[in-house]
Amino acid sequence: MLNQPITGVEALEGRAAKILGAIVDAYIITGEPIGSKALAQNPEIGVSPATIRNTMAALEQDGYLDHPHTSAGRVPTYKGFRYYIENLMSLEPPNPETLSEIDARLNDEMSDEAIIENASTALAEITKCAAITTNHVSKFSVITKVDVVPAGRRMYVLLMITSNGTIKNKVCRMEFDMTNEQMADFTRFLNEHLRGVDPESMSEDYVNGLTAALSGYMLSLAPLLHAVYELSEEMLRDSVEVRGEANLLACRELPPEDVIKFIEQKAELSGLLESAFSGINIRFGEEYDTIAISNSTLVSASYYKDGKPAGALGIIGPMRLDYRKVIPYIEYLSKKVTQMLSDGEEPRLPEAKEGDNKNDK
Repeated sequence: MLNQPITGVEALEGRAAKILGAIVDAYIITGEPIGSKALAQNPEIGVSPATIRNTMAALEQDGYLDHPHTSAGRVPTYKGFRYYIENLMSLEPPNPETLSEIDARLNDEMSDEAIIENASTALAEITKCAAITTNHVSKFSVITKVDVVPAGRRMYVLLMITSNGTIKNKVCRMEFDMTNEQMADFTRFLNEHLRGVDPESMSEDYVNGLTAALSGYMLSLAPLLHAVYELSEEMLRDSVEVRGEANLLACRELPPEDVIKFIEQKAELSGLLESAFSGINIRFGEEYDTIAISNSTLVSASYYKDGKPAGALGIIGPMRLDYRKVIPYIEYLSKKVTQMLSDGEEPRLPEAKEGDNKNDK
């Protein structure tokens, strides 16, 4: 269900709501302004072109429609789309074959990160939009192994593996070449003191305590220990991953310069993605400065691990999305990821019944 119902908007009377719904439906299909003559041919409207024109003018005055250029037709504004989504739209059930393909791409043998990555890739392919995810499942994990691998003269790679399958690495430069005995001793020290520790516990004080525990020649290896702290910080840092950016560049309705700006500033979306933790969240580019792409929509849902918010996934695409088809896939994937991360029940498909609207879901 949608997370934030419309507030401060009076319910449209029957004729106005029907005409607004017909305009949005036609605009989603054609992308062109919709005129009164075309609407009059719709048997469900049942009024004259003159009456339709008057109603369209009233809807435009109230901010639901816009009148582009000198065209006689109208296009829905983000306010019109929001009203349509909240009050007029019925969801379409997902294609069973597509769901089977999604399930085949996700299996219990995958790490948590791989599950989220594959779900995001599938979402981009299904919707032909850019898929966006945030991921802080590392906050639920503990360190299971730390290793030091030589990578060249005085260069070493520090590897950290966590219980959820996350692997992080960092290249460190030392002032000397370590012997095999030094690497073995230091690796043993790290695993004795870090195995089972969660990344959130890796504070500077904790690392300073470990540094004090180093003795003899191992004290010179303190820079590697500090690298462990930096890797832990990196694991806990919220990040935004985007897949399918090419879909945005190929969309004629989205300005290419806006798309490039979005790709460069995608991390700024983290706050919007994490600002609500239930239901489907829909944000329009015209409403938020954080969304760099004009005429766009961000549709997202949160996923959970063991009952706690663990991230969000969604899409960004043109405002002229077929929300009836897109939303059920986002709902399904968010529930599927939650189920796989938590080893819980299988996700239930969103129901779509004749006459249902999003406020009833």
